[in-house]
Amino acid sequence: MIRLDKFLSDCGVCSRREAAAAAKKGLVTVNGKAVRDVSEKINETDTVVFSGEKIEYEKTAVYMMNKPAGYVCAAEDKRDRTVTELLKDREVKMGVFPVGRLDKDTTGLLLLTNDGELCHRLLSPKRHVDKLYYLKSDAPLCEDDIKAFAEGVYIEKGVKTLPADLVIADDPHYGYLTIHEGKFHQVKRMLEAVGKKVVMLKRIAFGPLPLDDKIAEGAYRKLGDEEKKKLIAAAYPGKTSAD
Repeated sequence: MIRLDKFLSDCGVCSRREAAAAAKKGLVTVNGKAVRDVSEKINETDTVVFSGEKIEYEKTAVYMMNKPAGYVCAAEDKRDRTVTELLKDREVKMGVFPVGRLDKDTTGLLLLTNDGELCHRLLSPKRHVDKLYYLKSDAPLCEDDIKAFAEGVYIEKGVKTLPADLVIADDPHYGYLTIHEGKFHQVKRMLEAVGKKVVMLKRIAFGPLPLDDKIAEGAYRKLGDEEKKKLIAAAYPGKTSAD
């Protein structure tokens, strides 16, 4: 059971105060009946209509964004634009936030959710959820780099990465790097560890999900049911729902 005003707030429809005002005007119905008191508790499966729109409750919401360059992965920043500025009001009201961070100049697949536990599990080094990047190096990549990354490289004193998989493209300045963790600036620091510099970086997959190339840079969409199941299974082995 959940309070009606919290239900509407969690769904990003409105604030609790706005829910109360709308209910007094008869704009909120539950199972076809107008409800004036938003403190009333309802089931998450009840049919709720707000101003003529049917509202479906989703405890765990997950979105895929094609992050553009020039934005930082934060709720707010005094110097730079943030990815949350690209969200619509409903997602902002739902408390959606980025799953991990992509650097300001890194583009590609960014997941956003309102579920803190799911976020934690996806980012936990213990889960080894893969992240696949397409990159350009300032110098040609080589077999020695493949071997070094497969063994793990030291990105600072005492800090060694987990084994990673590098596939060199036809043009050796380009490659595909799969990492199984998410240390700060990890890909850039890994290239620096082998004497090279990243000049372009794009994440093209997170766990079982590839970047949807139909999503324009700066745009996003909600995950489909099957995509969400696959992602949750990666975070919660043996489970298909986080609700």
